[in-house]
Amino acid sequence: MSASVFDSALYAGLFPTGAVHEHFTERAELAAMLRVEGALAAAQGELGIIPAESASAIADAAASVTLDADALSPATGRNGVVVPALVADFRAAVGRAEHAQYVHWGATSQDIIDTGLMLRMRGALTAIETDLKALLSRLADLAAEHAETPMAARTYGQHATPTTFGAVVASWGMPLVGLLNELPSLRESCLLVSLSGAAGTSAALGSQAPQVRASMAASLGLADPGRSWHTDRTPVLRLADWLSRMSIAMAKMGEDVIAHMQSGFQEVRLGGAGSSSTMPQKQNPVAASVLVALSHQQTAMEAALRGSAAVHRHQRDGGAWFTEWMCLPQIVLGAASSAQTGLHLARGLEPDPARMLEMLNETLDLIHAEALSFALTRFLPRPEAQSAVKVLSREAMETGVPLRQLAARDWPDLDTDKLFDPLGQTGTAPQDARAFVDAATGR
Repeated sequence: MSASVFDSALYAGLFPTGAVHEHFTERAELAAMLRVEGALAAAQGELGIIPAESASAIADAAASVTLDADALSPATGRNGVVVPALVADFRAAVGRAEHAQYVHWGATSQDIIDTGLMLRMRGALTAIETDLKALLSRLADLAAEHAETPMAARTYGQHATPTTFGAVVASWGMPLVGLLNELPSLRESCLLVSLSGAAGTSAALGSQAPQVRASMAASLGLADPGRSWHTDRTPVLRLADWLSRMSIAMAKMGEDVIAHMQSGFQEVRLGGAGSSSTMPQKQNPVAASVLVALSHQQTAMEAALRGSAAVHRHQRDGGAWFTEWMCLPQIVLGAASSAQTGLHLARGLEPDPARMLEMLNETLDLIHAEALSFALTRFLPRPEAQSAVKVLSREAMETGVPLRQLAARDWPDLDTDKLFDPLGQTGTAPQDARAFVDAATGR
């Protein structure tokens, strides 16, 4: 097995990451850092900090040069960061010494690495957002179609009261609507340019540092933080938190699908579900299980990010920073895989309304016990009504006679047809399903 399932040719179909994977390759990382170096030089040329001709030469080279990660590896191992080797090779690519000397002027390695990271995070968020919107479209279709498809709601794994499949789908989709609504402000406040120099003071750029930073932010399409954030990893933590919460929302859908496919329930079917190597009858909820596993990994990676990578000593901390490098890509790729897998799962998901109704009817009508206890308050105080229903429920379980028949026997004035109609006892479930459809489709 590869060191990461996201880089495995063997498991690529099980843990797909789609377009996001391209943003977390060495090629993409080096290209992003070169783009930052080009933007830095261009900004400094405009402000007269470096010669305009040199700025143009550096920016042109940044847009055309491709660096070899293998060639940069030995020096990176010695230096702890790739930027010194990158700058050396980039200067050689720029060529003329009078221009090359201005490469990386006034910046530090972390400025280049962090800004390059934010460029790649922007691309990753865009790809994940595309998958989430497609997923919400599919979930909205399911919720609309099955807003009034009754099924058993379960609490603590046991039948509780009736709900509808559309409402269940809404419970999967509404967290995703909320997450998508957060994205604009998250991009604005967390996708930041970094330009603070060696110790976060921008000393090498002096009074023009804010102008250079603002110009870089504008050209790169990132936000200007107006300060140094070398040791303040809040932007990274907030992005990771959003990605982790998205995976958790996906895991909820996965857990529910697994439960609905359990032997004895089988209320949903999956197109393209997994098969067993030895049991012909099996239809394994593979994609749903992947969603659960991904959320487990996300929880562990985010705990490491928050607990070990977020607190930097003094003005830079190699150990904390390196920990971030090890955790953040896994969080991003895990979220990408959750979005891709969730979309695949939803597209193949088909509820079985007839089976759902069977499951409702297999409970001796006990799923309507709460509704009966409230109906009896026409005749009895609430505590006595609850006690009476408990007695009838025990009788139903002991005799096998449905609760409906026992209620009709003891309380002939009750409209048992209406009281024991599953759809009539779903409360706000149909409205909840339709409200989700409206939220998901922007109506």
